[in-house]
Amino acid sequence: MRCVILLLLLGICSITFSQSVARKWNEATLTAIRIDRVRPTVQARNLYHVSMAMYDAWAVYDDSASTYLFRKPELEKPVDVAAARNEAISYAAFRLLMHRYVNAFQPDTMKPKFESIFVSLMHELGYDESITDTDYATGSPAMMGNHIASLIIKFSRQDGSNEDYDYANKFYEPINSPLFPLEPGNPGMVDCNRWQPLALKLNCDQNGICFPGRSSAFLSAEWGEVVPFALKQEDLGKFTKGNYEYWVYHDPGPPPLLDSAQGLALSQEFMWNFSLVSIWSSHLDQRDGVMMDISPAAKGNIPPGSYPTTLAGLKDFYDLTGGGDIGRGYTSNPKTGLPYQKQIVPRGDYARVLAEFWADGPNSETPPGHWFTILNYVSDHPLLEKKFQGKGPVLDALEWDVKSYFMLGGAMHDAAVSAWGIKGYYDYVRPISAIRFMADKGQSTSSALPHYHPAGIPLQEGFIELVKQNDPLAGSDHENVGKIKLKSWRGTSNIRNPATDQAGVGWILAENWVPYQRSSFVTPPFAGYVSGHSTFSSAGAEILTLLTGDEYFPGGLGEFAAKKNKYLVFEEGPSRDITLQWARYKDAADQCSLSRIWGGIHPPVDDMPGRLIGNKIGTDAFFKAMNIFSNVINAVSEPEKAAVAVSVYPNPVARGETLTIESLDQDTFFQYELVDLLGRIHGMGQRSPYDSSKIEVDLSTLSPGIYFVSVKTSGGNYAQKIMVR
Repeated sequence: MRCVILLLLLGICSITFSQSVARKWNEATLTAIRIDRVRPTVQARNLYHVSMAMYDAWAVYDDSASTYLFRKPELEKPVDVAAARNEAISYAAFRLLMHRYVNAFQPDTMKPKFESIFVSLMHELGYDESITDTDYATGSPAMMGNHIASLIIKFSRQDGSNEDYDYANKFYEPINSPLFPLEPGNPGMVDCNRWQPLALKLNCDQNGICFPGRSSAFLSAEWGEVVPFALKQEDLGKFTKGNYEYWVYHDPGPPPLLDSAQGLALSQEFMWNFSLVSIWSSHLDQRDGVMMDISPAAKGNIPPGSYPTTLAGLKDFYDLTGGGDIGRGYTSNPKTGLPYQKQIVPRGDYARVLAEFWADGPNSETPPGHWFTILNYVSDHPLLEKKFQGKGPVLDALEWDVKSYFMLGGAMHDAAVSAWGIKGYYDYVRPISAIRFMADKGQSTSSALPHYHPAGIPLQEGFIELVKQNDPLAGSDHENVGKIKLKSWRGTSNIRNPATDQAGVGWILAENWVPYQRSSFVTPPFAGYVSGHSTFSSAGAEILTLLTGDEYFPGGLGEFAAKKNKYLVFEEGPSRDITLQWARYKDAADQCSLSRIWGGIHPPVDDMPGRLIGNKIGTDAFFKAMNIFSNVINAVSEPEKAAVAVSVYPNPVARGETLTIESLDQDTFFQYELVDLLGRIHGMGQRSPYDSSKIEVDLSTLSPGIYFVSVKTSGGNYAQKIMVR
């Protein structure tokens, strides 16, 4: 299994110093993700929930911090608080991870692997996994951990993810029939602006897990309905398409669409975006002689106000033919005052390493997991002082880990909810479908040239051209004359032995274009707009910046080394040692965004809105978590305090019992609503001053989980979260 981040000073993967118990469980989670199905939304939620469980198991033994998911019980302080925390954290994480992974997929083959990870860690820590009781009132930290895990599992069953049915979509259906990448062109595309599944000879994800059937369903098309962490109601839009209402947080508005008949409206913007992906594919060969400095002396340092917010602005931000963006690097390391050492390498090596590193393969911990590895790298750095926002006391390793994981987990989860809500609603096309579709139409540059169509792909000399009579691609009977050809990466069909062969770059028929990916994967099974990688990475960079109080990596430099001919997976390379380097966390996030264009997965219009949305998500998640840490708000709810006292009890309450809502002022009029986490009302009523001071609510029809009682009184409003068991 590949170590994703190398220790800067030691240059090794193993951690040689003591780790907190939270770190050990985070590493166990990442290990499980690397052998599980590659589902970014699901794994972001898993990381969030495990981080939530560990934080609550820590906070329950802290006098000043608020727990998140449940009301902190009154407990007798344990004699050894540190030992109690370690035990509660371990049982909470263990129970939740066993629930999420052990029976989730191919139990005959995968169950032993997952059990080995989690049970082995319990034994290493000296805990008995057979303790399953949840009666934390006994004072047992193990039972407290089990209790916390049970609450999260109950919460999960009504959070909108459809976990009980393996997260399947309930309504979404693709409008386009599958594209067969091994066959030329895209003749069966119904709507060129909508997502199209791919039909592959062998359908596998980045972790090498293969699936029955040739095409994959759209992953998490309705994920916008999943209960978020810090996303706000004012950022939520609800849009109806067909017979389904899509929930979209941070709606960026529609992407540019291609008029497939006349090439009108925003067709030119559509063409530019997807043509750029094709052109950048020509950069994926180190033998083209193009060299570049990839150190922070030349890369990164994009000014905050320079990220475009309009379609027109994209053209000034991205280099259409040369690749890259407007970042010009730093004159010196802001931490040392010394200039960064230049690193001159072939562009083809840089672009390929970038595409594979940020794709999180071959053993993918997915983009949200990747940012946890970066957080762990930063936390391990000898130059880091573990102070929140760089201020105050140095935190011990456990407090730093549980709080930083909780923050980052919430941000990664919200990034998935927002990005996939947008993906599901806009259902936007991927480059392989768009490029082939336009090329099938022809060229749109000039009606005086052959094969003209107003919705065709625009010609670009040296990159996108027409096949002429004497062209090597013309065909034995000149059957390809007039077709579109691209200077591009030639695809895995040109690779027999990945250890020694390269596909290289050359002229190919556009009808055969594929992205820089494995033949069993080709393109992720969900819509492109907006980029999940960009959203996750911008949110992660924002969390790390706010968490450390510093926008720069410790020492002003973060690094990852890719060794000559030992790093790339599906072709030989890189041709020399390459070290990816970043001064700021934001530089790493921006590099991730570019990698998806070089990888043939996203055009700029997918990328930039994801970056901008991720910034907002990271900031909101950080400050919500900080409020929880300081006990400013209690748990999932943010209650408004009424001027007149209202009491809601018992809490927790068993399904089938009666919930009582009581006004402590006999003369108060109040109304109540009982609402679940998706905003659905399960009960309502009112009490006048002439009635009993109590309202009793029948809970016999409710499923176990978390609900809110919202009470409106003449003296103000009150809200309380309740747990139905």
